Amino acid sequence: MGKPKILVTGATGRTGAIVLKELQDAGYPVRAMVRKEDGRTRLLRAQGVEIAVADMCDPEAVASALQGVQRAYYLPPVDPAMLHGATVFATAAREARLEHIVLMTQWLSSPAHPSLSTRHHWLIDRIFKMIPDIGLTIVSPGFFADIPYLSALAPAVYFGIFPWPFGSGLNAPPSVDDIGRVAAAALMDPNRHAGKVYRPTGPELLSGRDMAATLSKVLGRKVRLAPTPPEIFLKAARLEGNPISVVSVMKNYIEDARRGAFQVGAPTDHVLRVTGREPETFETVARRFAAQPRFNRSPLNYLKEAFQFMITPFVPLPFSKYEEGLQISRPLRPQFAVDSQIWLAEHSRVKS
Repeated sequence: MGKPKILVTGATGRTGAIVLKELQDAGYPVRAMVRKEDGRTRLLRAQGVEIAVADMCDPEAVASALQGVQRAYYLPPVDPAMLHGATVFATAAREARLEHIVLMTQWLSSPAHPSLSTRHHWLIDRIFKMIPDIGLTIVSPGFFADIPYLSALAPAVYFGIFPWPFGSGLNAPPSVDDIGRVAAAALMDPNRHAGKVYRPTGPELLSGRDMAATLSKVLGRKVRLAPTPPEIFLKAARLEGNPISVVSVMKNYIEDARRGAFQVGAPTDHVLRVTGREPETFETVARRFAAQPRFNRSPLNYLKEAFQFMITPFVPLPFSKYEEGLQISRPLRPQFAVDSQIWLAEHSRVKS
C-alpha cells in the first residue's frame, strides 16, 4: 500500500516550504494549496508537487483541494479573514474524512488578547479540536529566530548595532527549519502524535545581549545592543515589505515579549523528542541568514541599507485606520498573554 497523500497549505511560505521538502524527501505524495499561480508554483510543479489553487475562504475550492488527500498541514494566514478560512477548512476536512491534521498556531493564543489574529488563533485551536474522527496535532511556536530578531540583521552587518525593542524579555527562539520538521514528523506518524501539542524552541533562553554577542561572532565585528522604540522597529518591518495586517499585530507581540511571555516554560525538548535531532541554535540560524547576498558588505549594499536606515522614521503606520476599518469590537478588558489566567493555565500544560 502506498503512502498517503498530504495537503500542505502555505507551501510557498517559510514553514510550509520546509514541511513540503521533508515530506517529499521521505517519499510522500504531496499537494500544495496556493492562492495563485506564479513562479514559485511553477517551480514546485517541476519538483513533482501537485498544485491546487484555492482561496482559503472558498468552500468549493478548498473541498476540491482536499479530494483524494488523507492528511493535511494547515497554516492560518494572518489576515482579517483567518477565522472564516479556518472554519471553511475544518468543514471541508470533515467532509473529506481526513485522518489527521497538523495545525500551526501560536504560543500567545488567548481569548482576550489585544490582537485580533491572536484571539482568532485561540478560537481556531478549539474549532479544530471539535472536528470528530480526525486526529489533530498542534504546533505552537513563539517568536522565530529569523523573524523578528534577524529582521534587524542589516543594521548589525552595516552599522554594528542590533535594534532591540523587547526589553528584558528572554526567548529560546526556534528555527523555521525545526518548526517545519516537527510538523512534518507529526504528519508522517499520526498515531504517535495525535492529540499532542508541541512547542518547538531553540536550545536555550537568550537575552538581547546574548543575541548581539552571537552576531558579533557570526559577523566578525562588534555588534552593540541598541534599545529601540517599538514604533521604529515596526516602521522598519513595514519598510521590509510586511503587510499592515502583520505589523499591526506585531506591536502587541513586542509588548508580550517585554513581559516575558516567551520565556514561560522555555526551552522545551520537543524538537529532539519529535524529530530525533537537536534544535538548531541561534548562531546556526544567524549564519544561514547572514549568507544571503543582501548582507555582502559591498559599497552598493551599504548605500542601500544606509538609505533605508535614514528613511525608517518617516514610514507611516496607519494602525488606527486599518484596525477601525475591520469594524470588529475589542474585548471589554484586553489582556496580554501573561496577564490572562486562561492563558497561564493552558500554557502550563505545554511542558518539556
